[in-house]
Amino acid sequence: MTQATLAQTVASMLLDVKAVRLSPDKPFKWASGWNSPIYCDNRITLSHAKVRTAIRDGLAAAVKAYWPDVDIIAGVATAGIAQGALVADFLDLPFCYVRPEPKKHGMGNQIEGEIKAGQKVVLVEDLVSTGGSSLKAAEALREAGANVLGMVAIFTYGFNIASQNFAEKGLKFYTLSDYETLLEEAKKKNYVTESQMITLQEWRHDPASWSI
Repeated sequence: MTQATLAQTVASMLLDVKAVRLSPDKPFKWASGWNSPIYCDNRITLSHAKVRTAIRDGLAAAVKAYWPDVDIIAGVATAGIAQGALVADFLDLPFCYVRPEPKKHGMGNQIEGEIKAGQKVVLVEDLVSTGGSSLKAAEALREAGANVLGMVAIFTYGFNIASQNFAEKGLKFYTLSDYETLLEEAKKKNYVTESQMITLQEWRHDPASWSI
């Protein structure tokens, strides 16, 4: 399966199981305060065996293709934990996960699981928006002495700020599907009208100030 075909397949599945919802006429409100015509919750894919397996296989294939010498998989809490564990199990690799910040009790861990200095790590995330949570996880791993090779994720909105943030931190990433492919699949399935497509395309270019 080509990369383009995989992106189309994953986008179609996300729409079918309603992991991604498009609502250009009644926008969602993100935690950041942004108005958004799209809401993505890839945790829903875990409840659908065929979709879950297809995503696991795609993420695992990407890890092996881009970073074949990986030693350990790390999930980004919280949504990347389950996806990362599935990938690690499929590849027969160790697994850990990274919290947004150290625990305020117990051992005070930010990284849960065993990580050794010098180990080559690939992060697994469910969704890339600005890249903030992923890069915080990568920094925590680097501070622990790990060699962070890169990151794989299910979906990206394709914001320019994300690409800039990852480039500044020297972290390469790969996603199974993306916003543009999703819109193409939504159009094929008649999920959106032509006017709604225009709205959806306008949003991605300036999400911080977009409104209807």
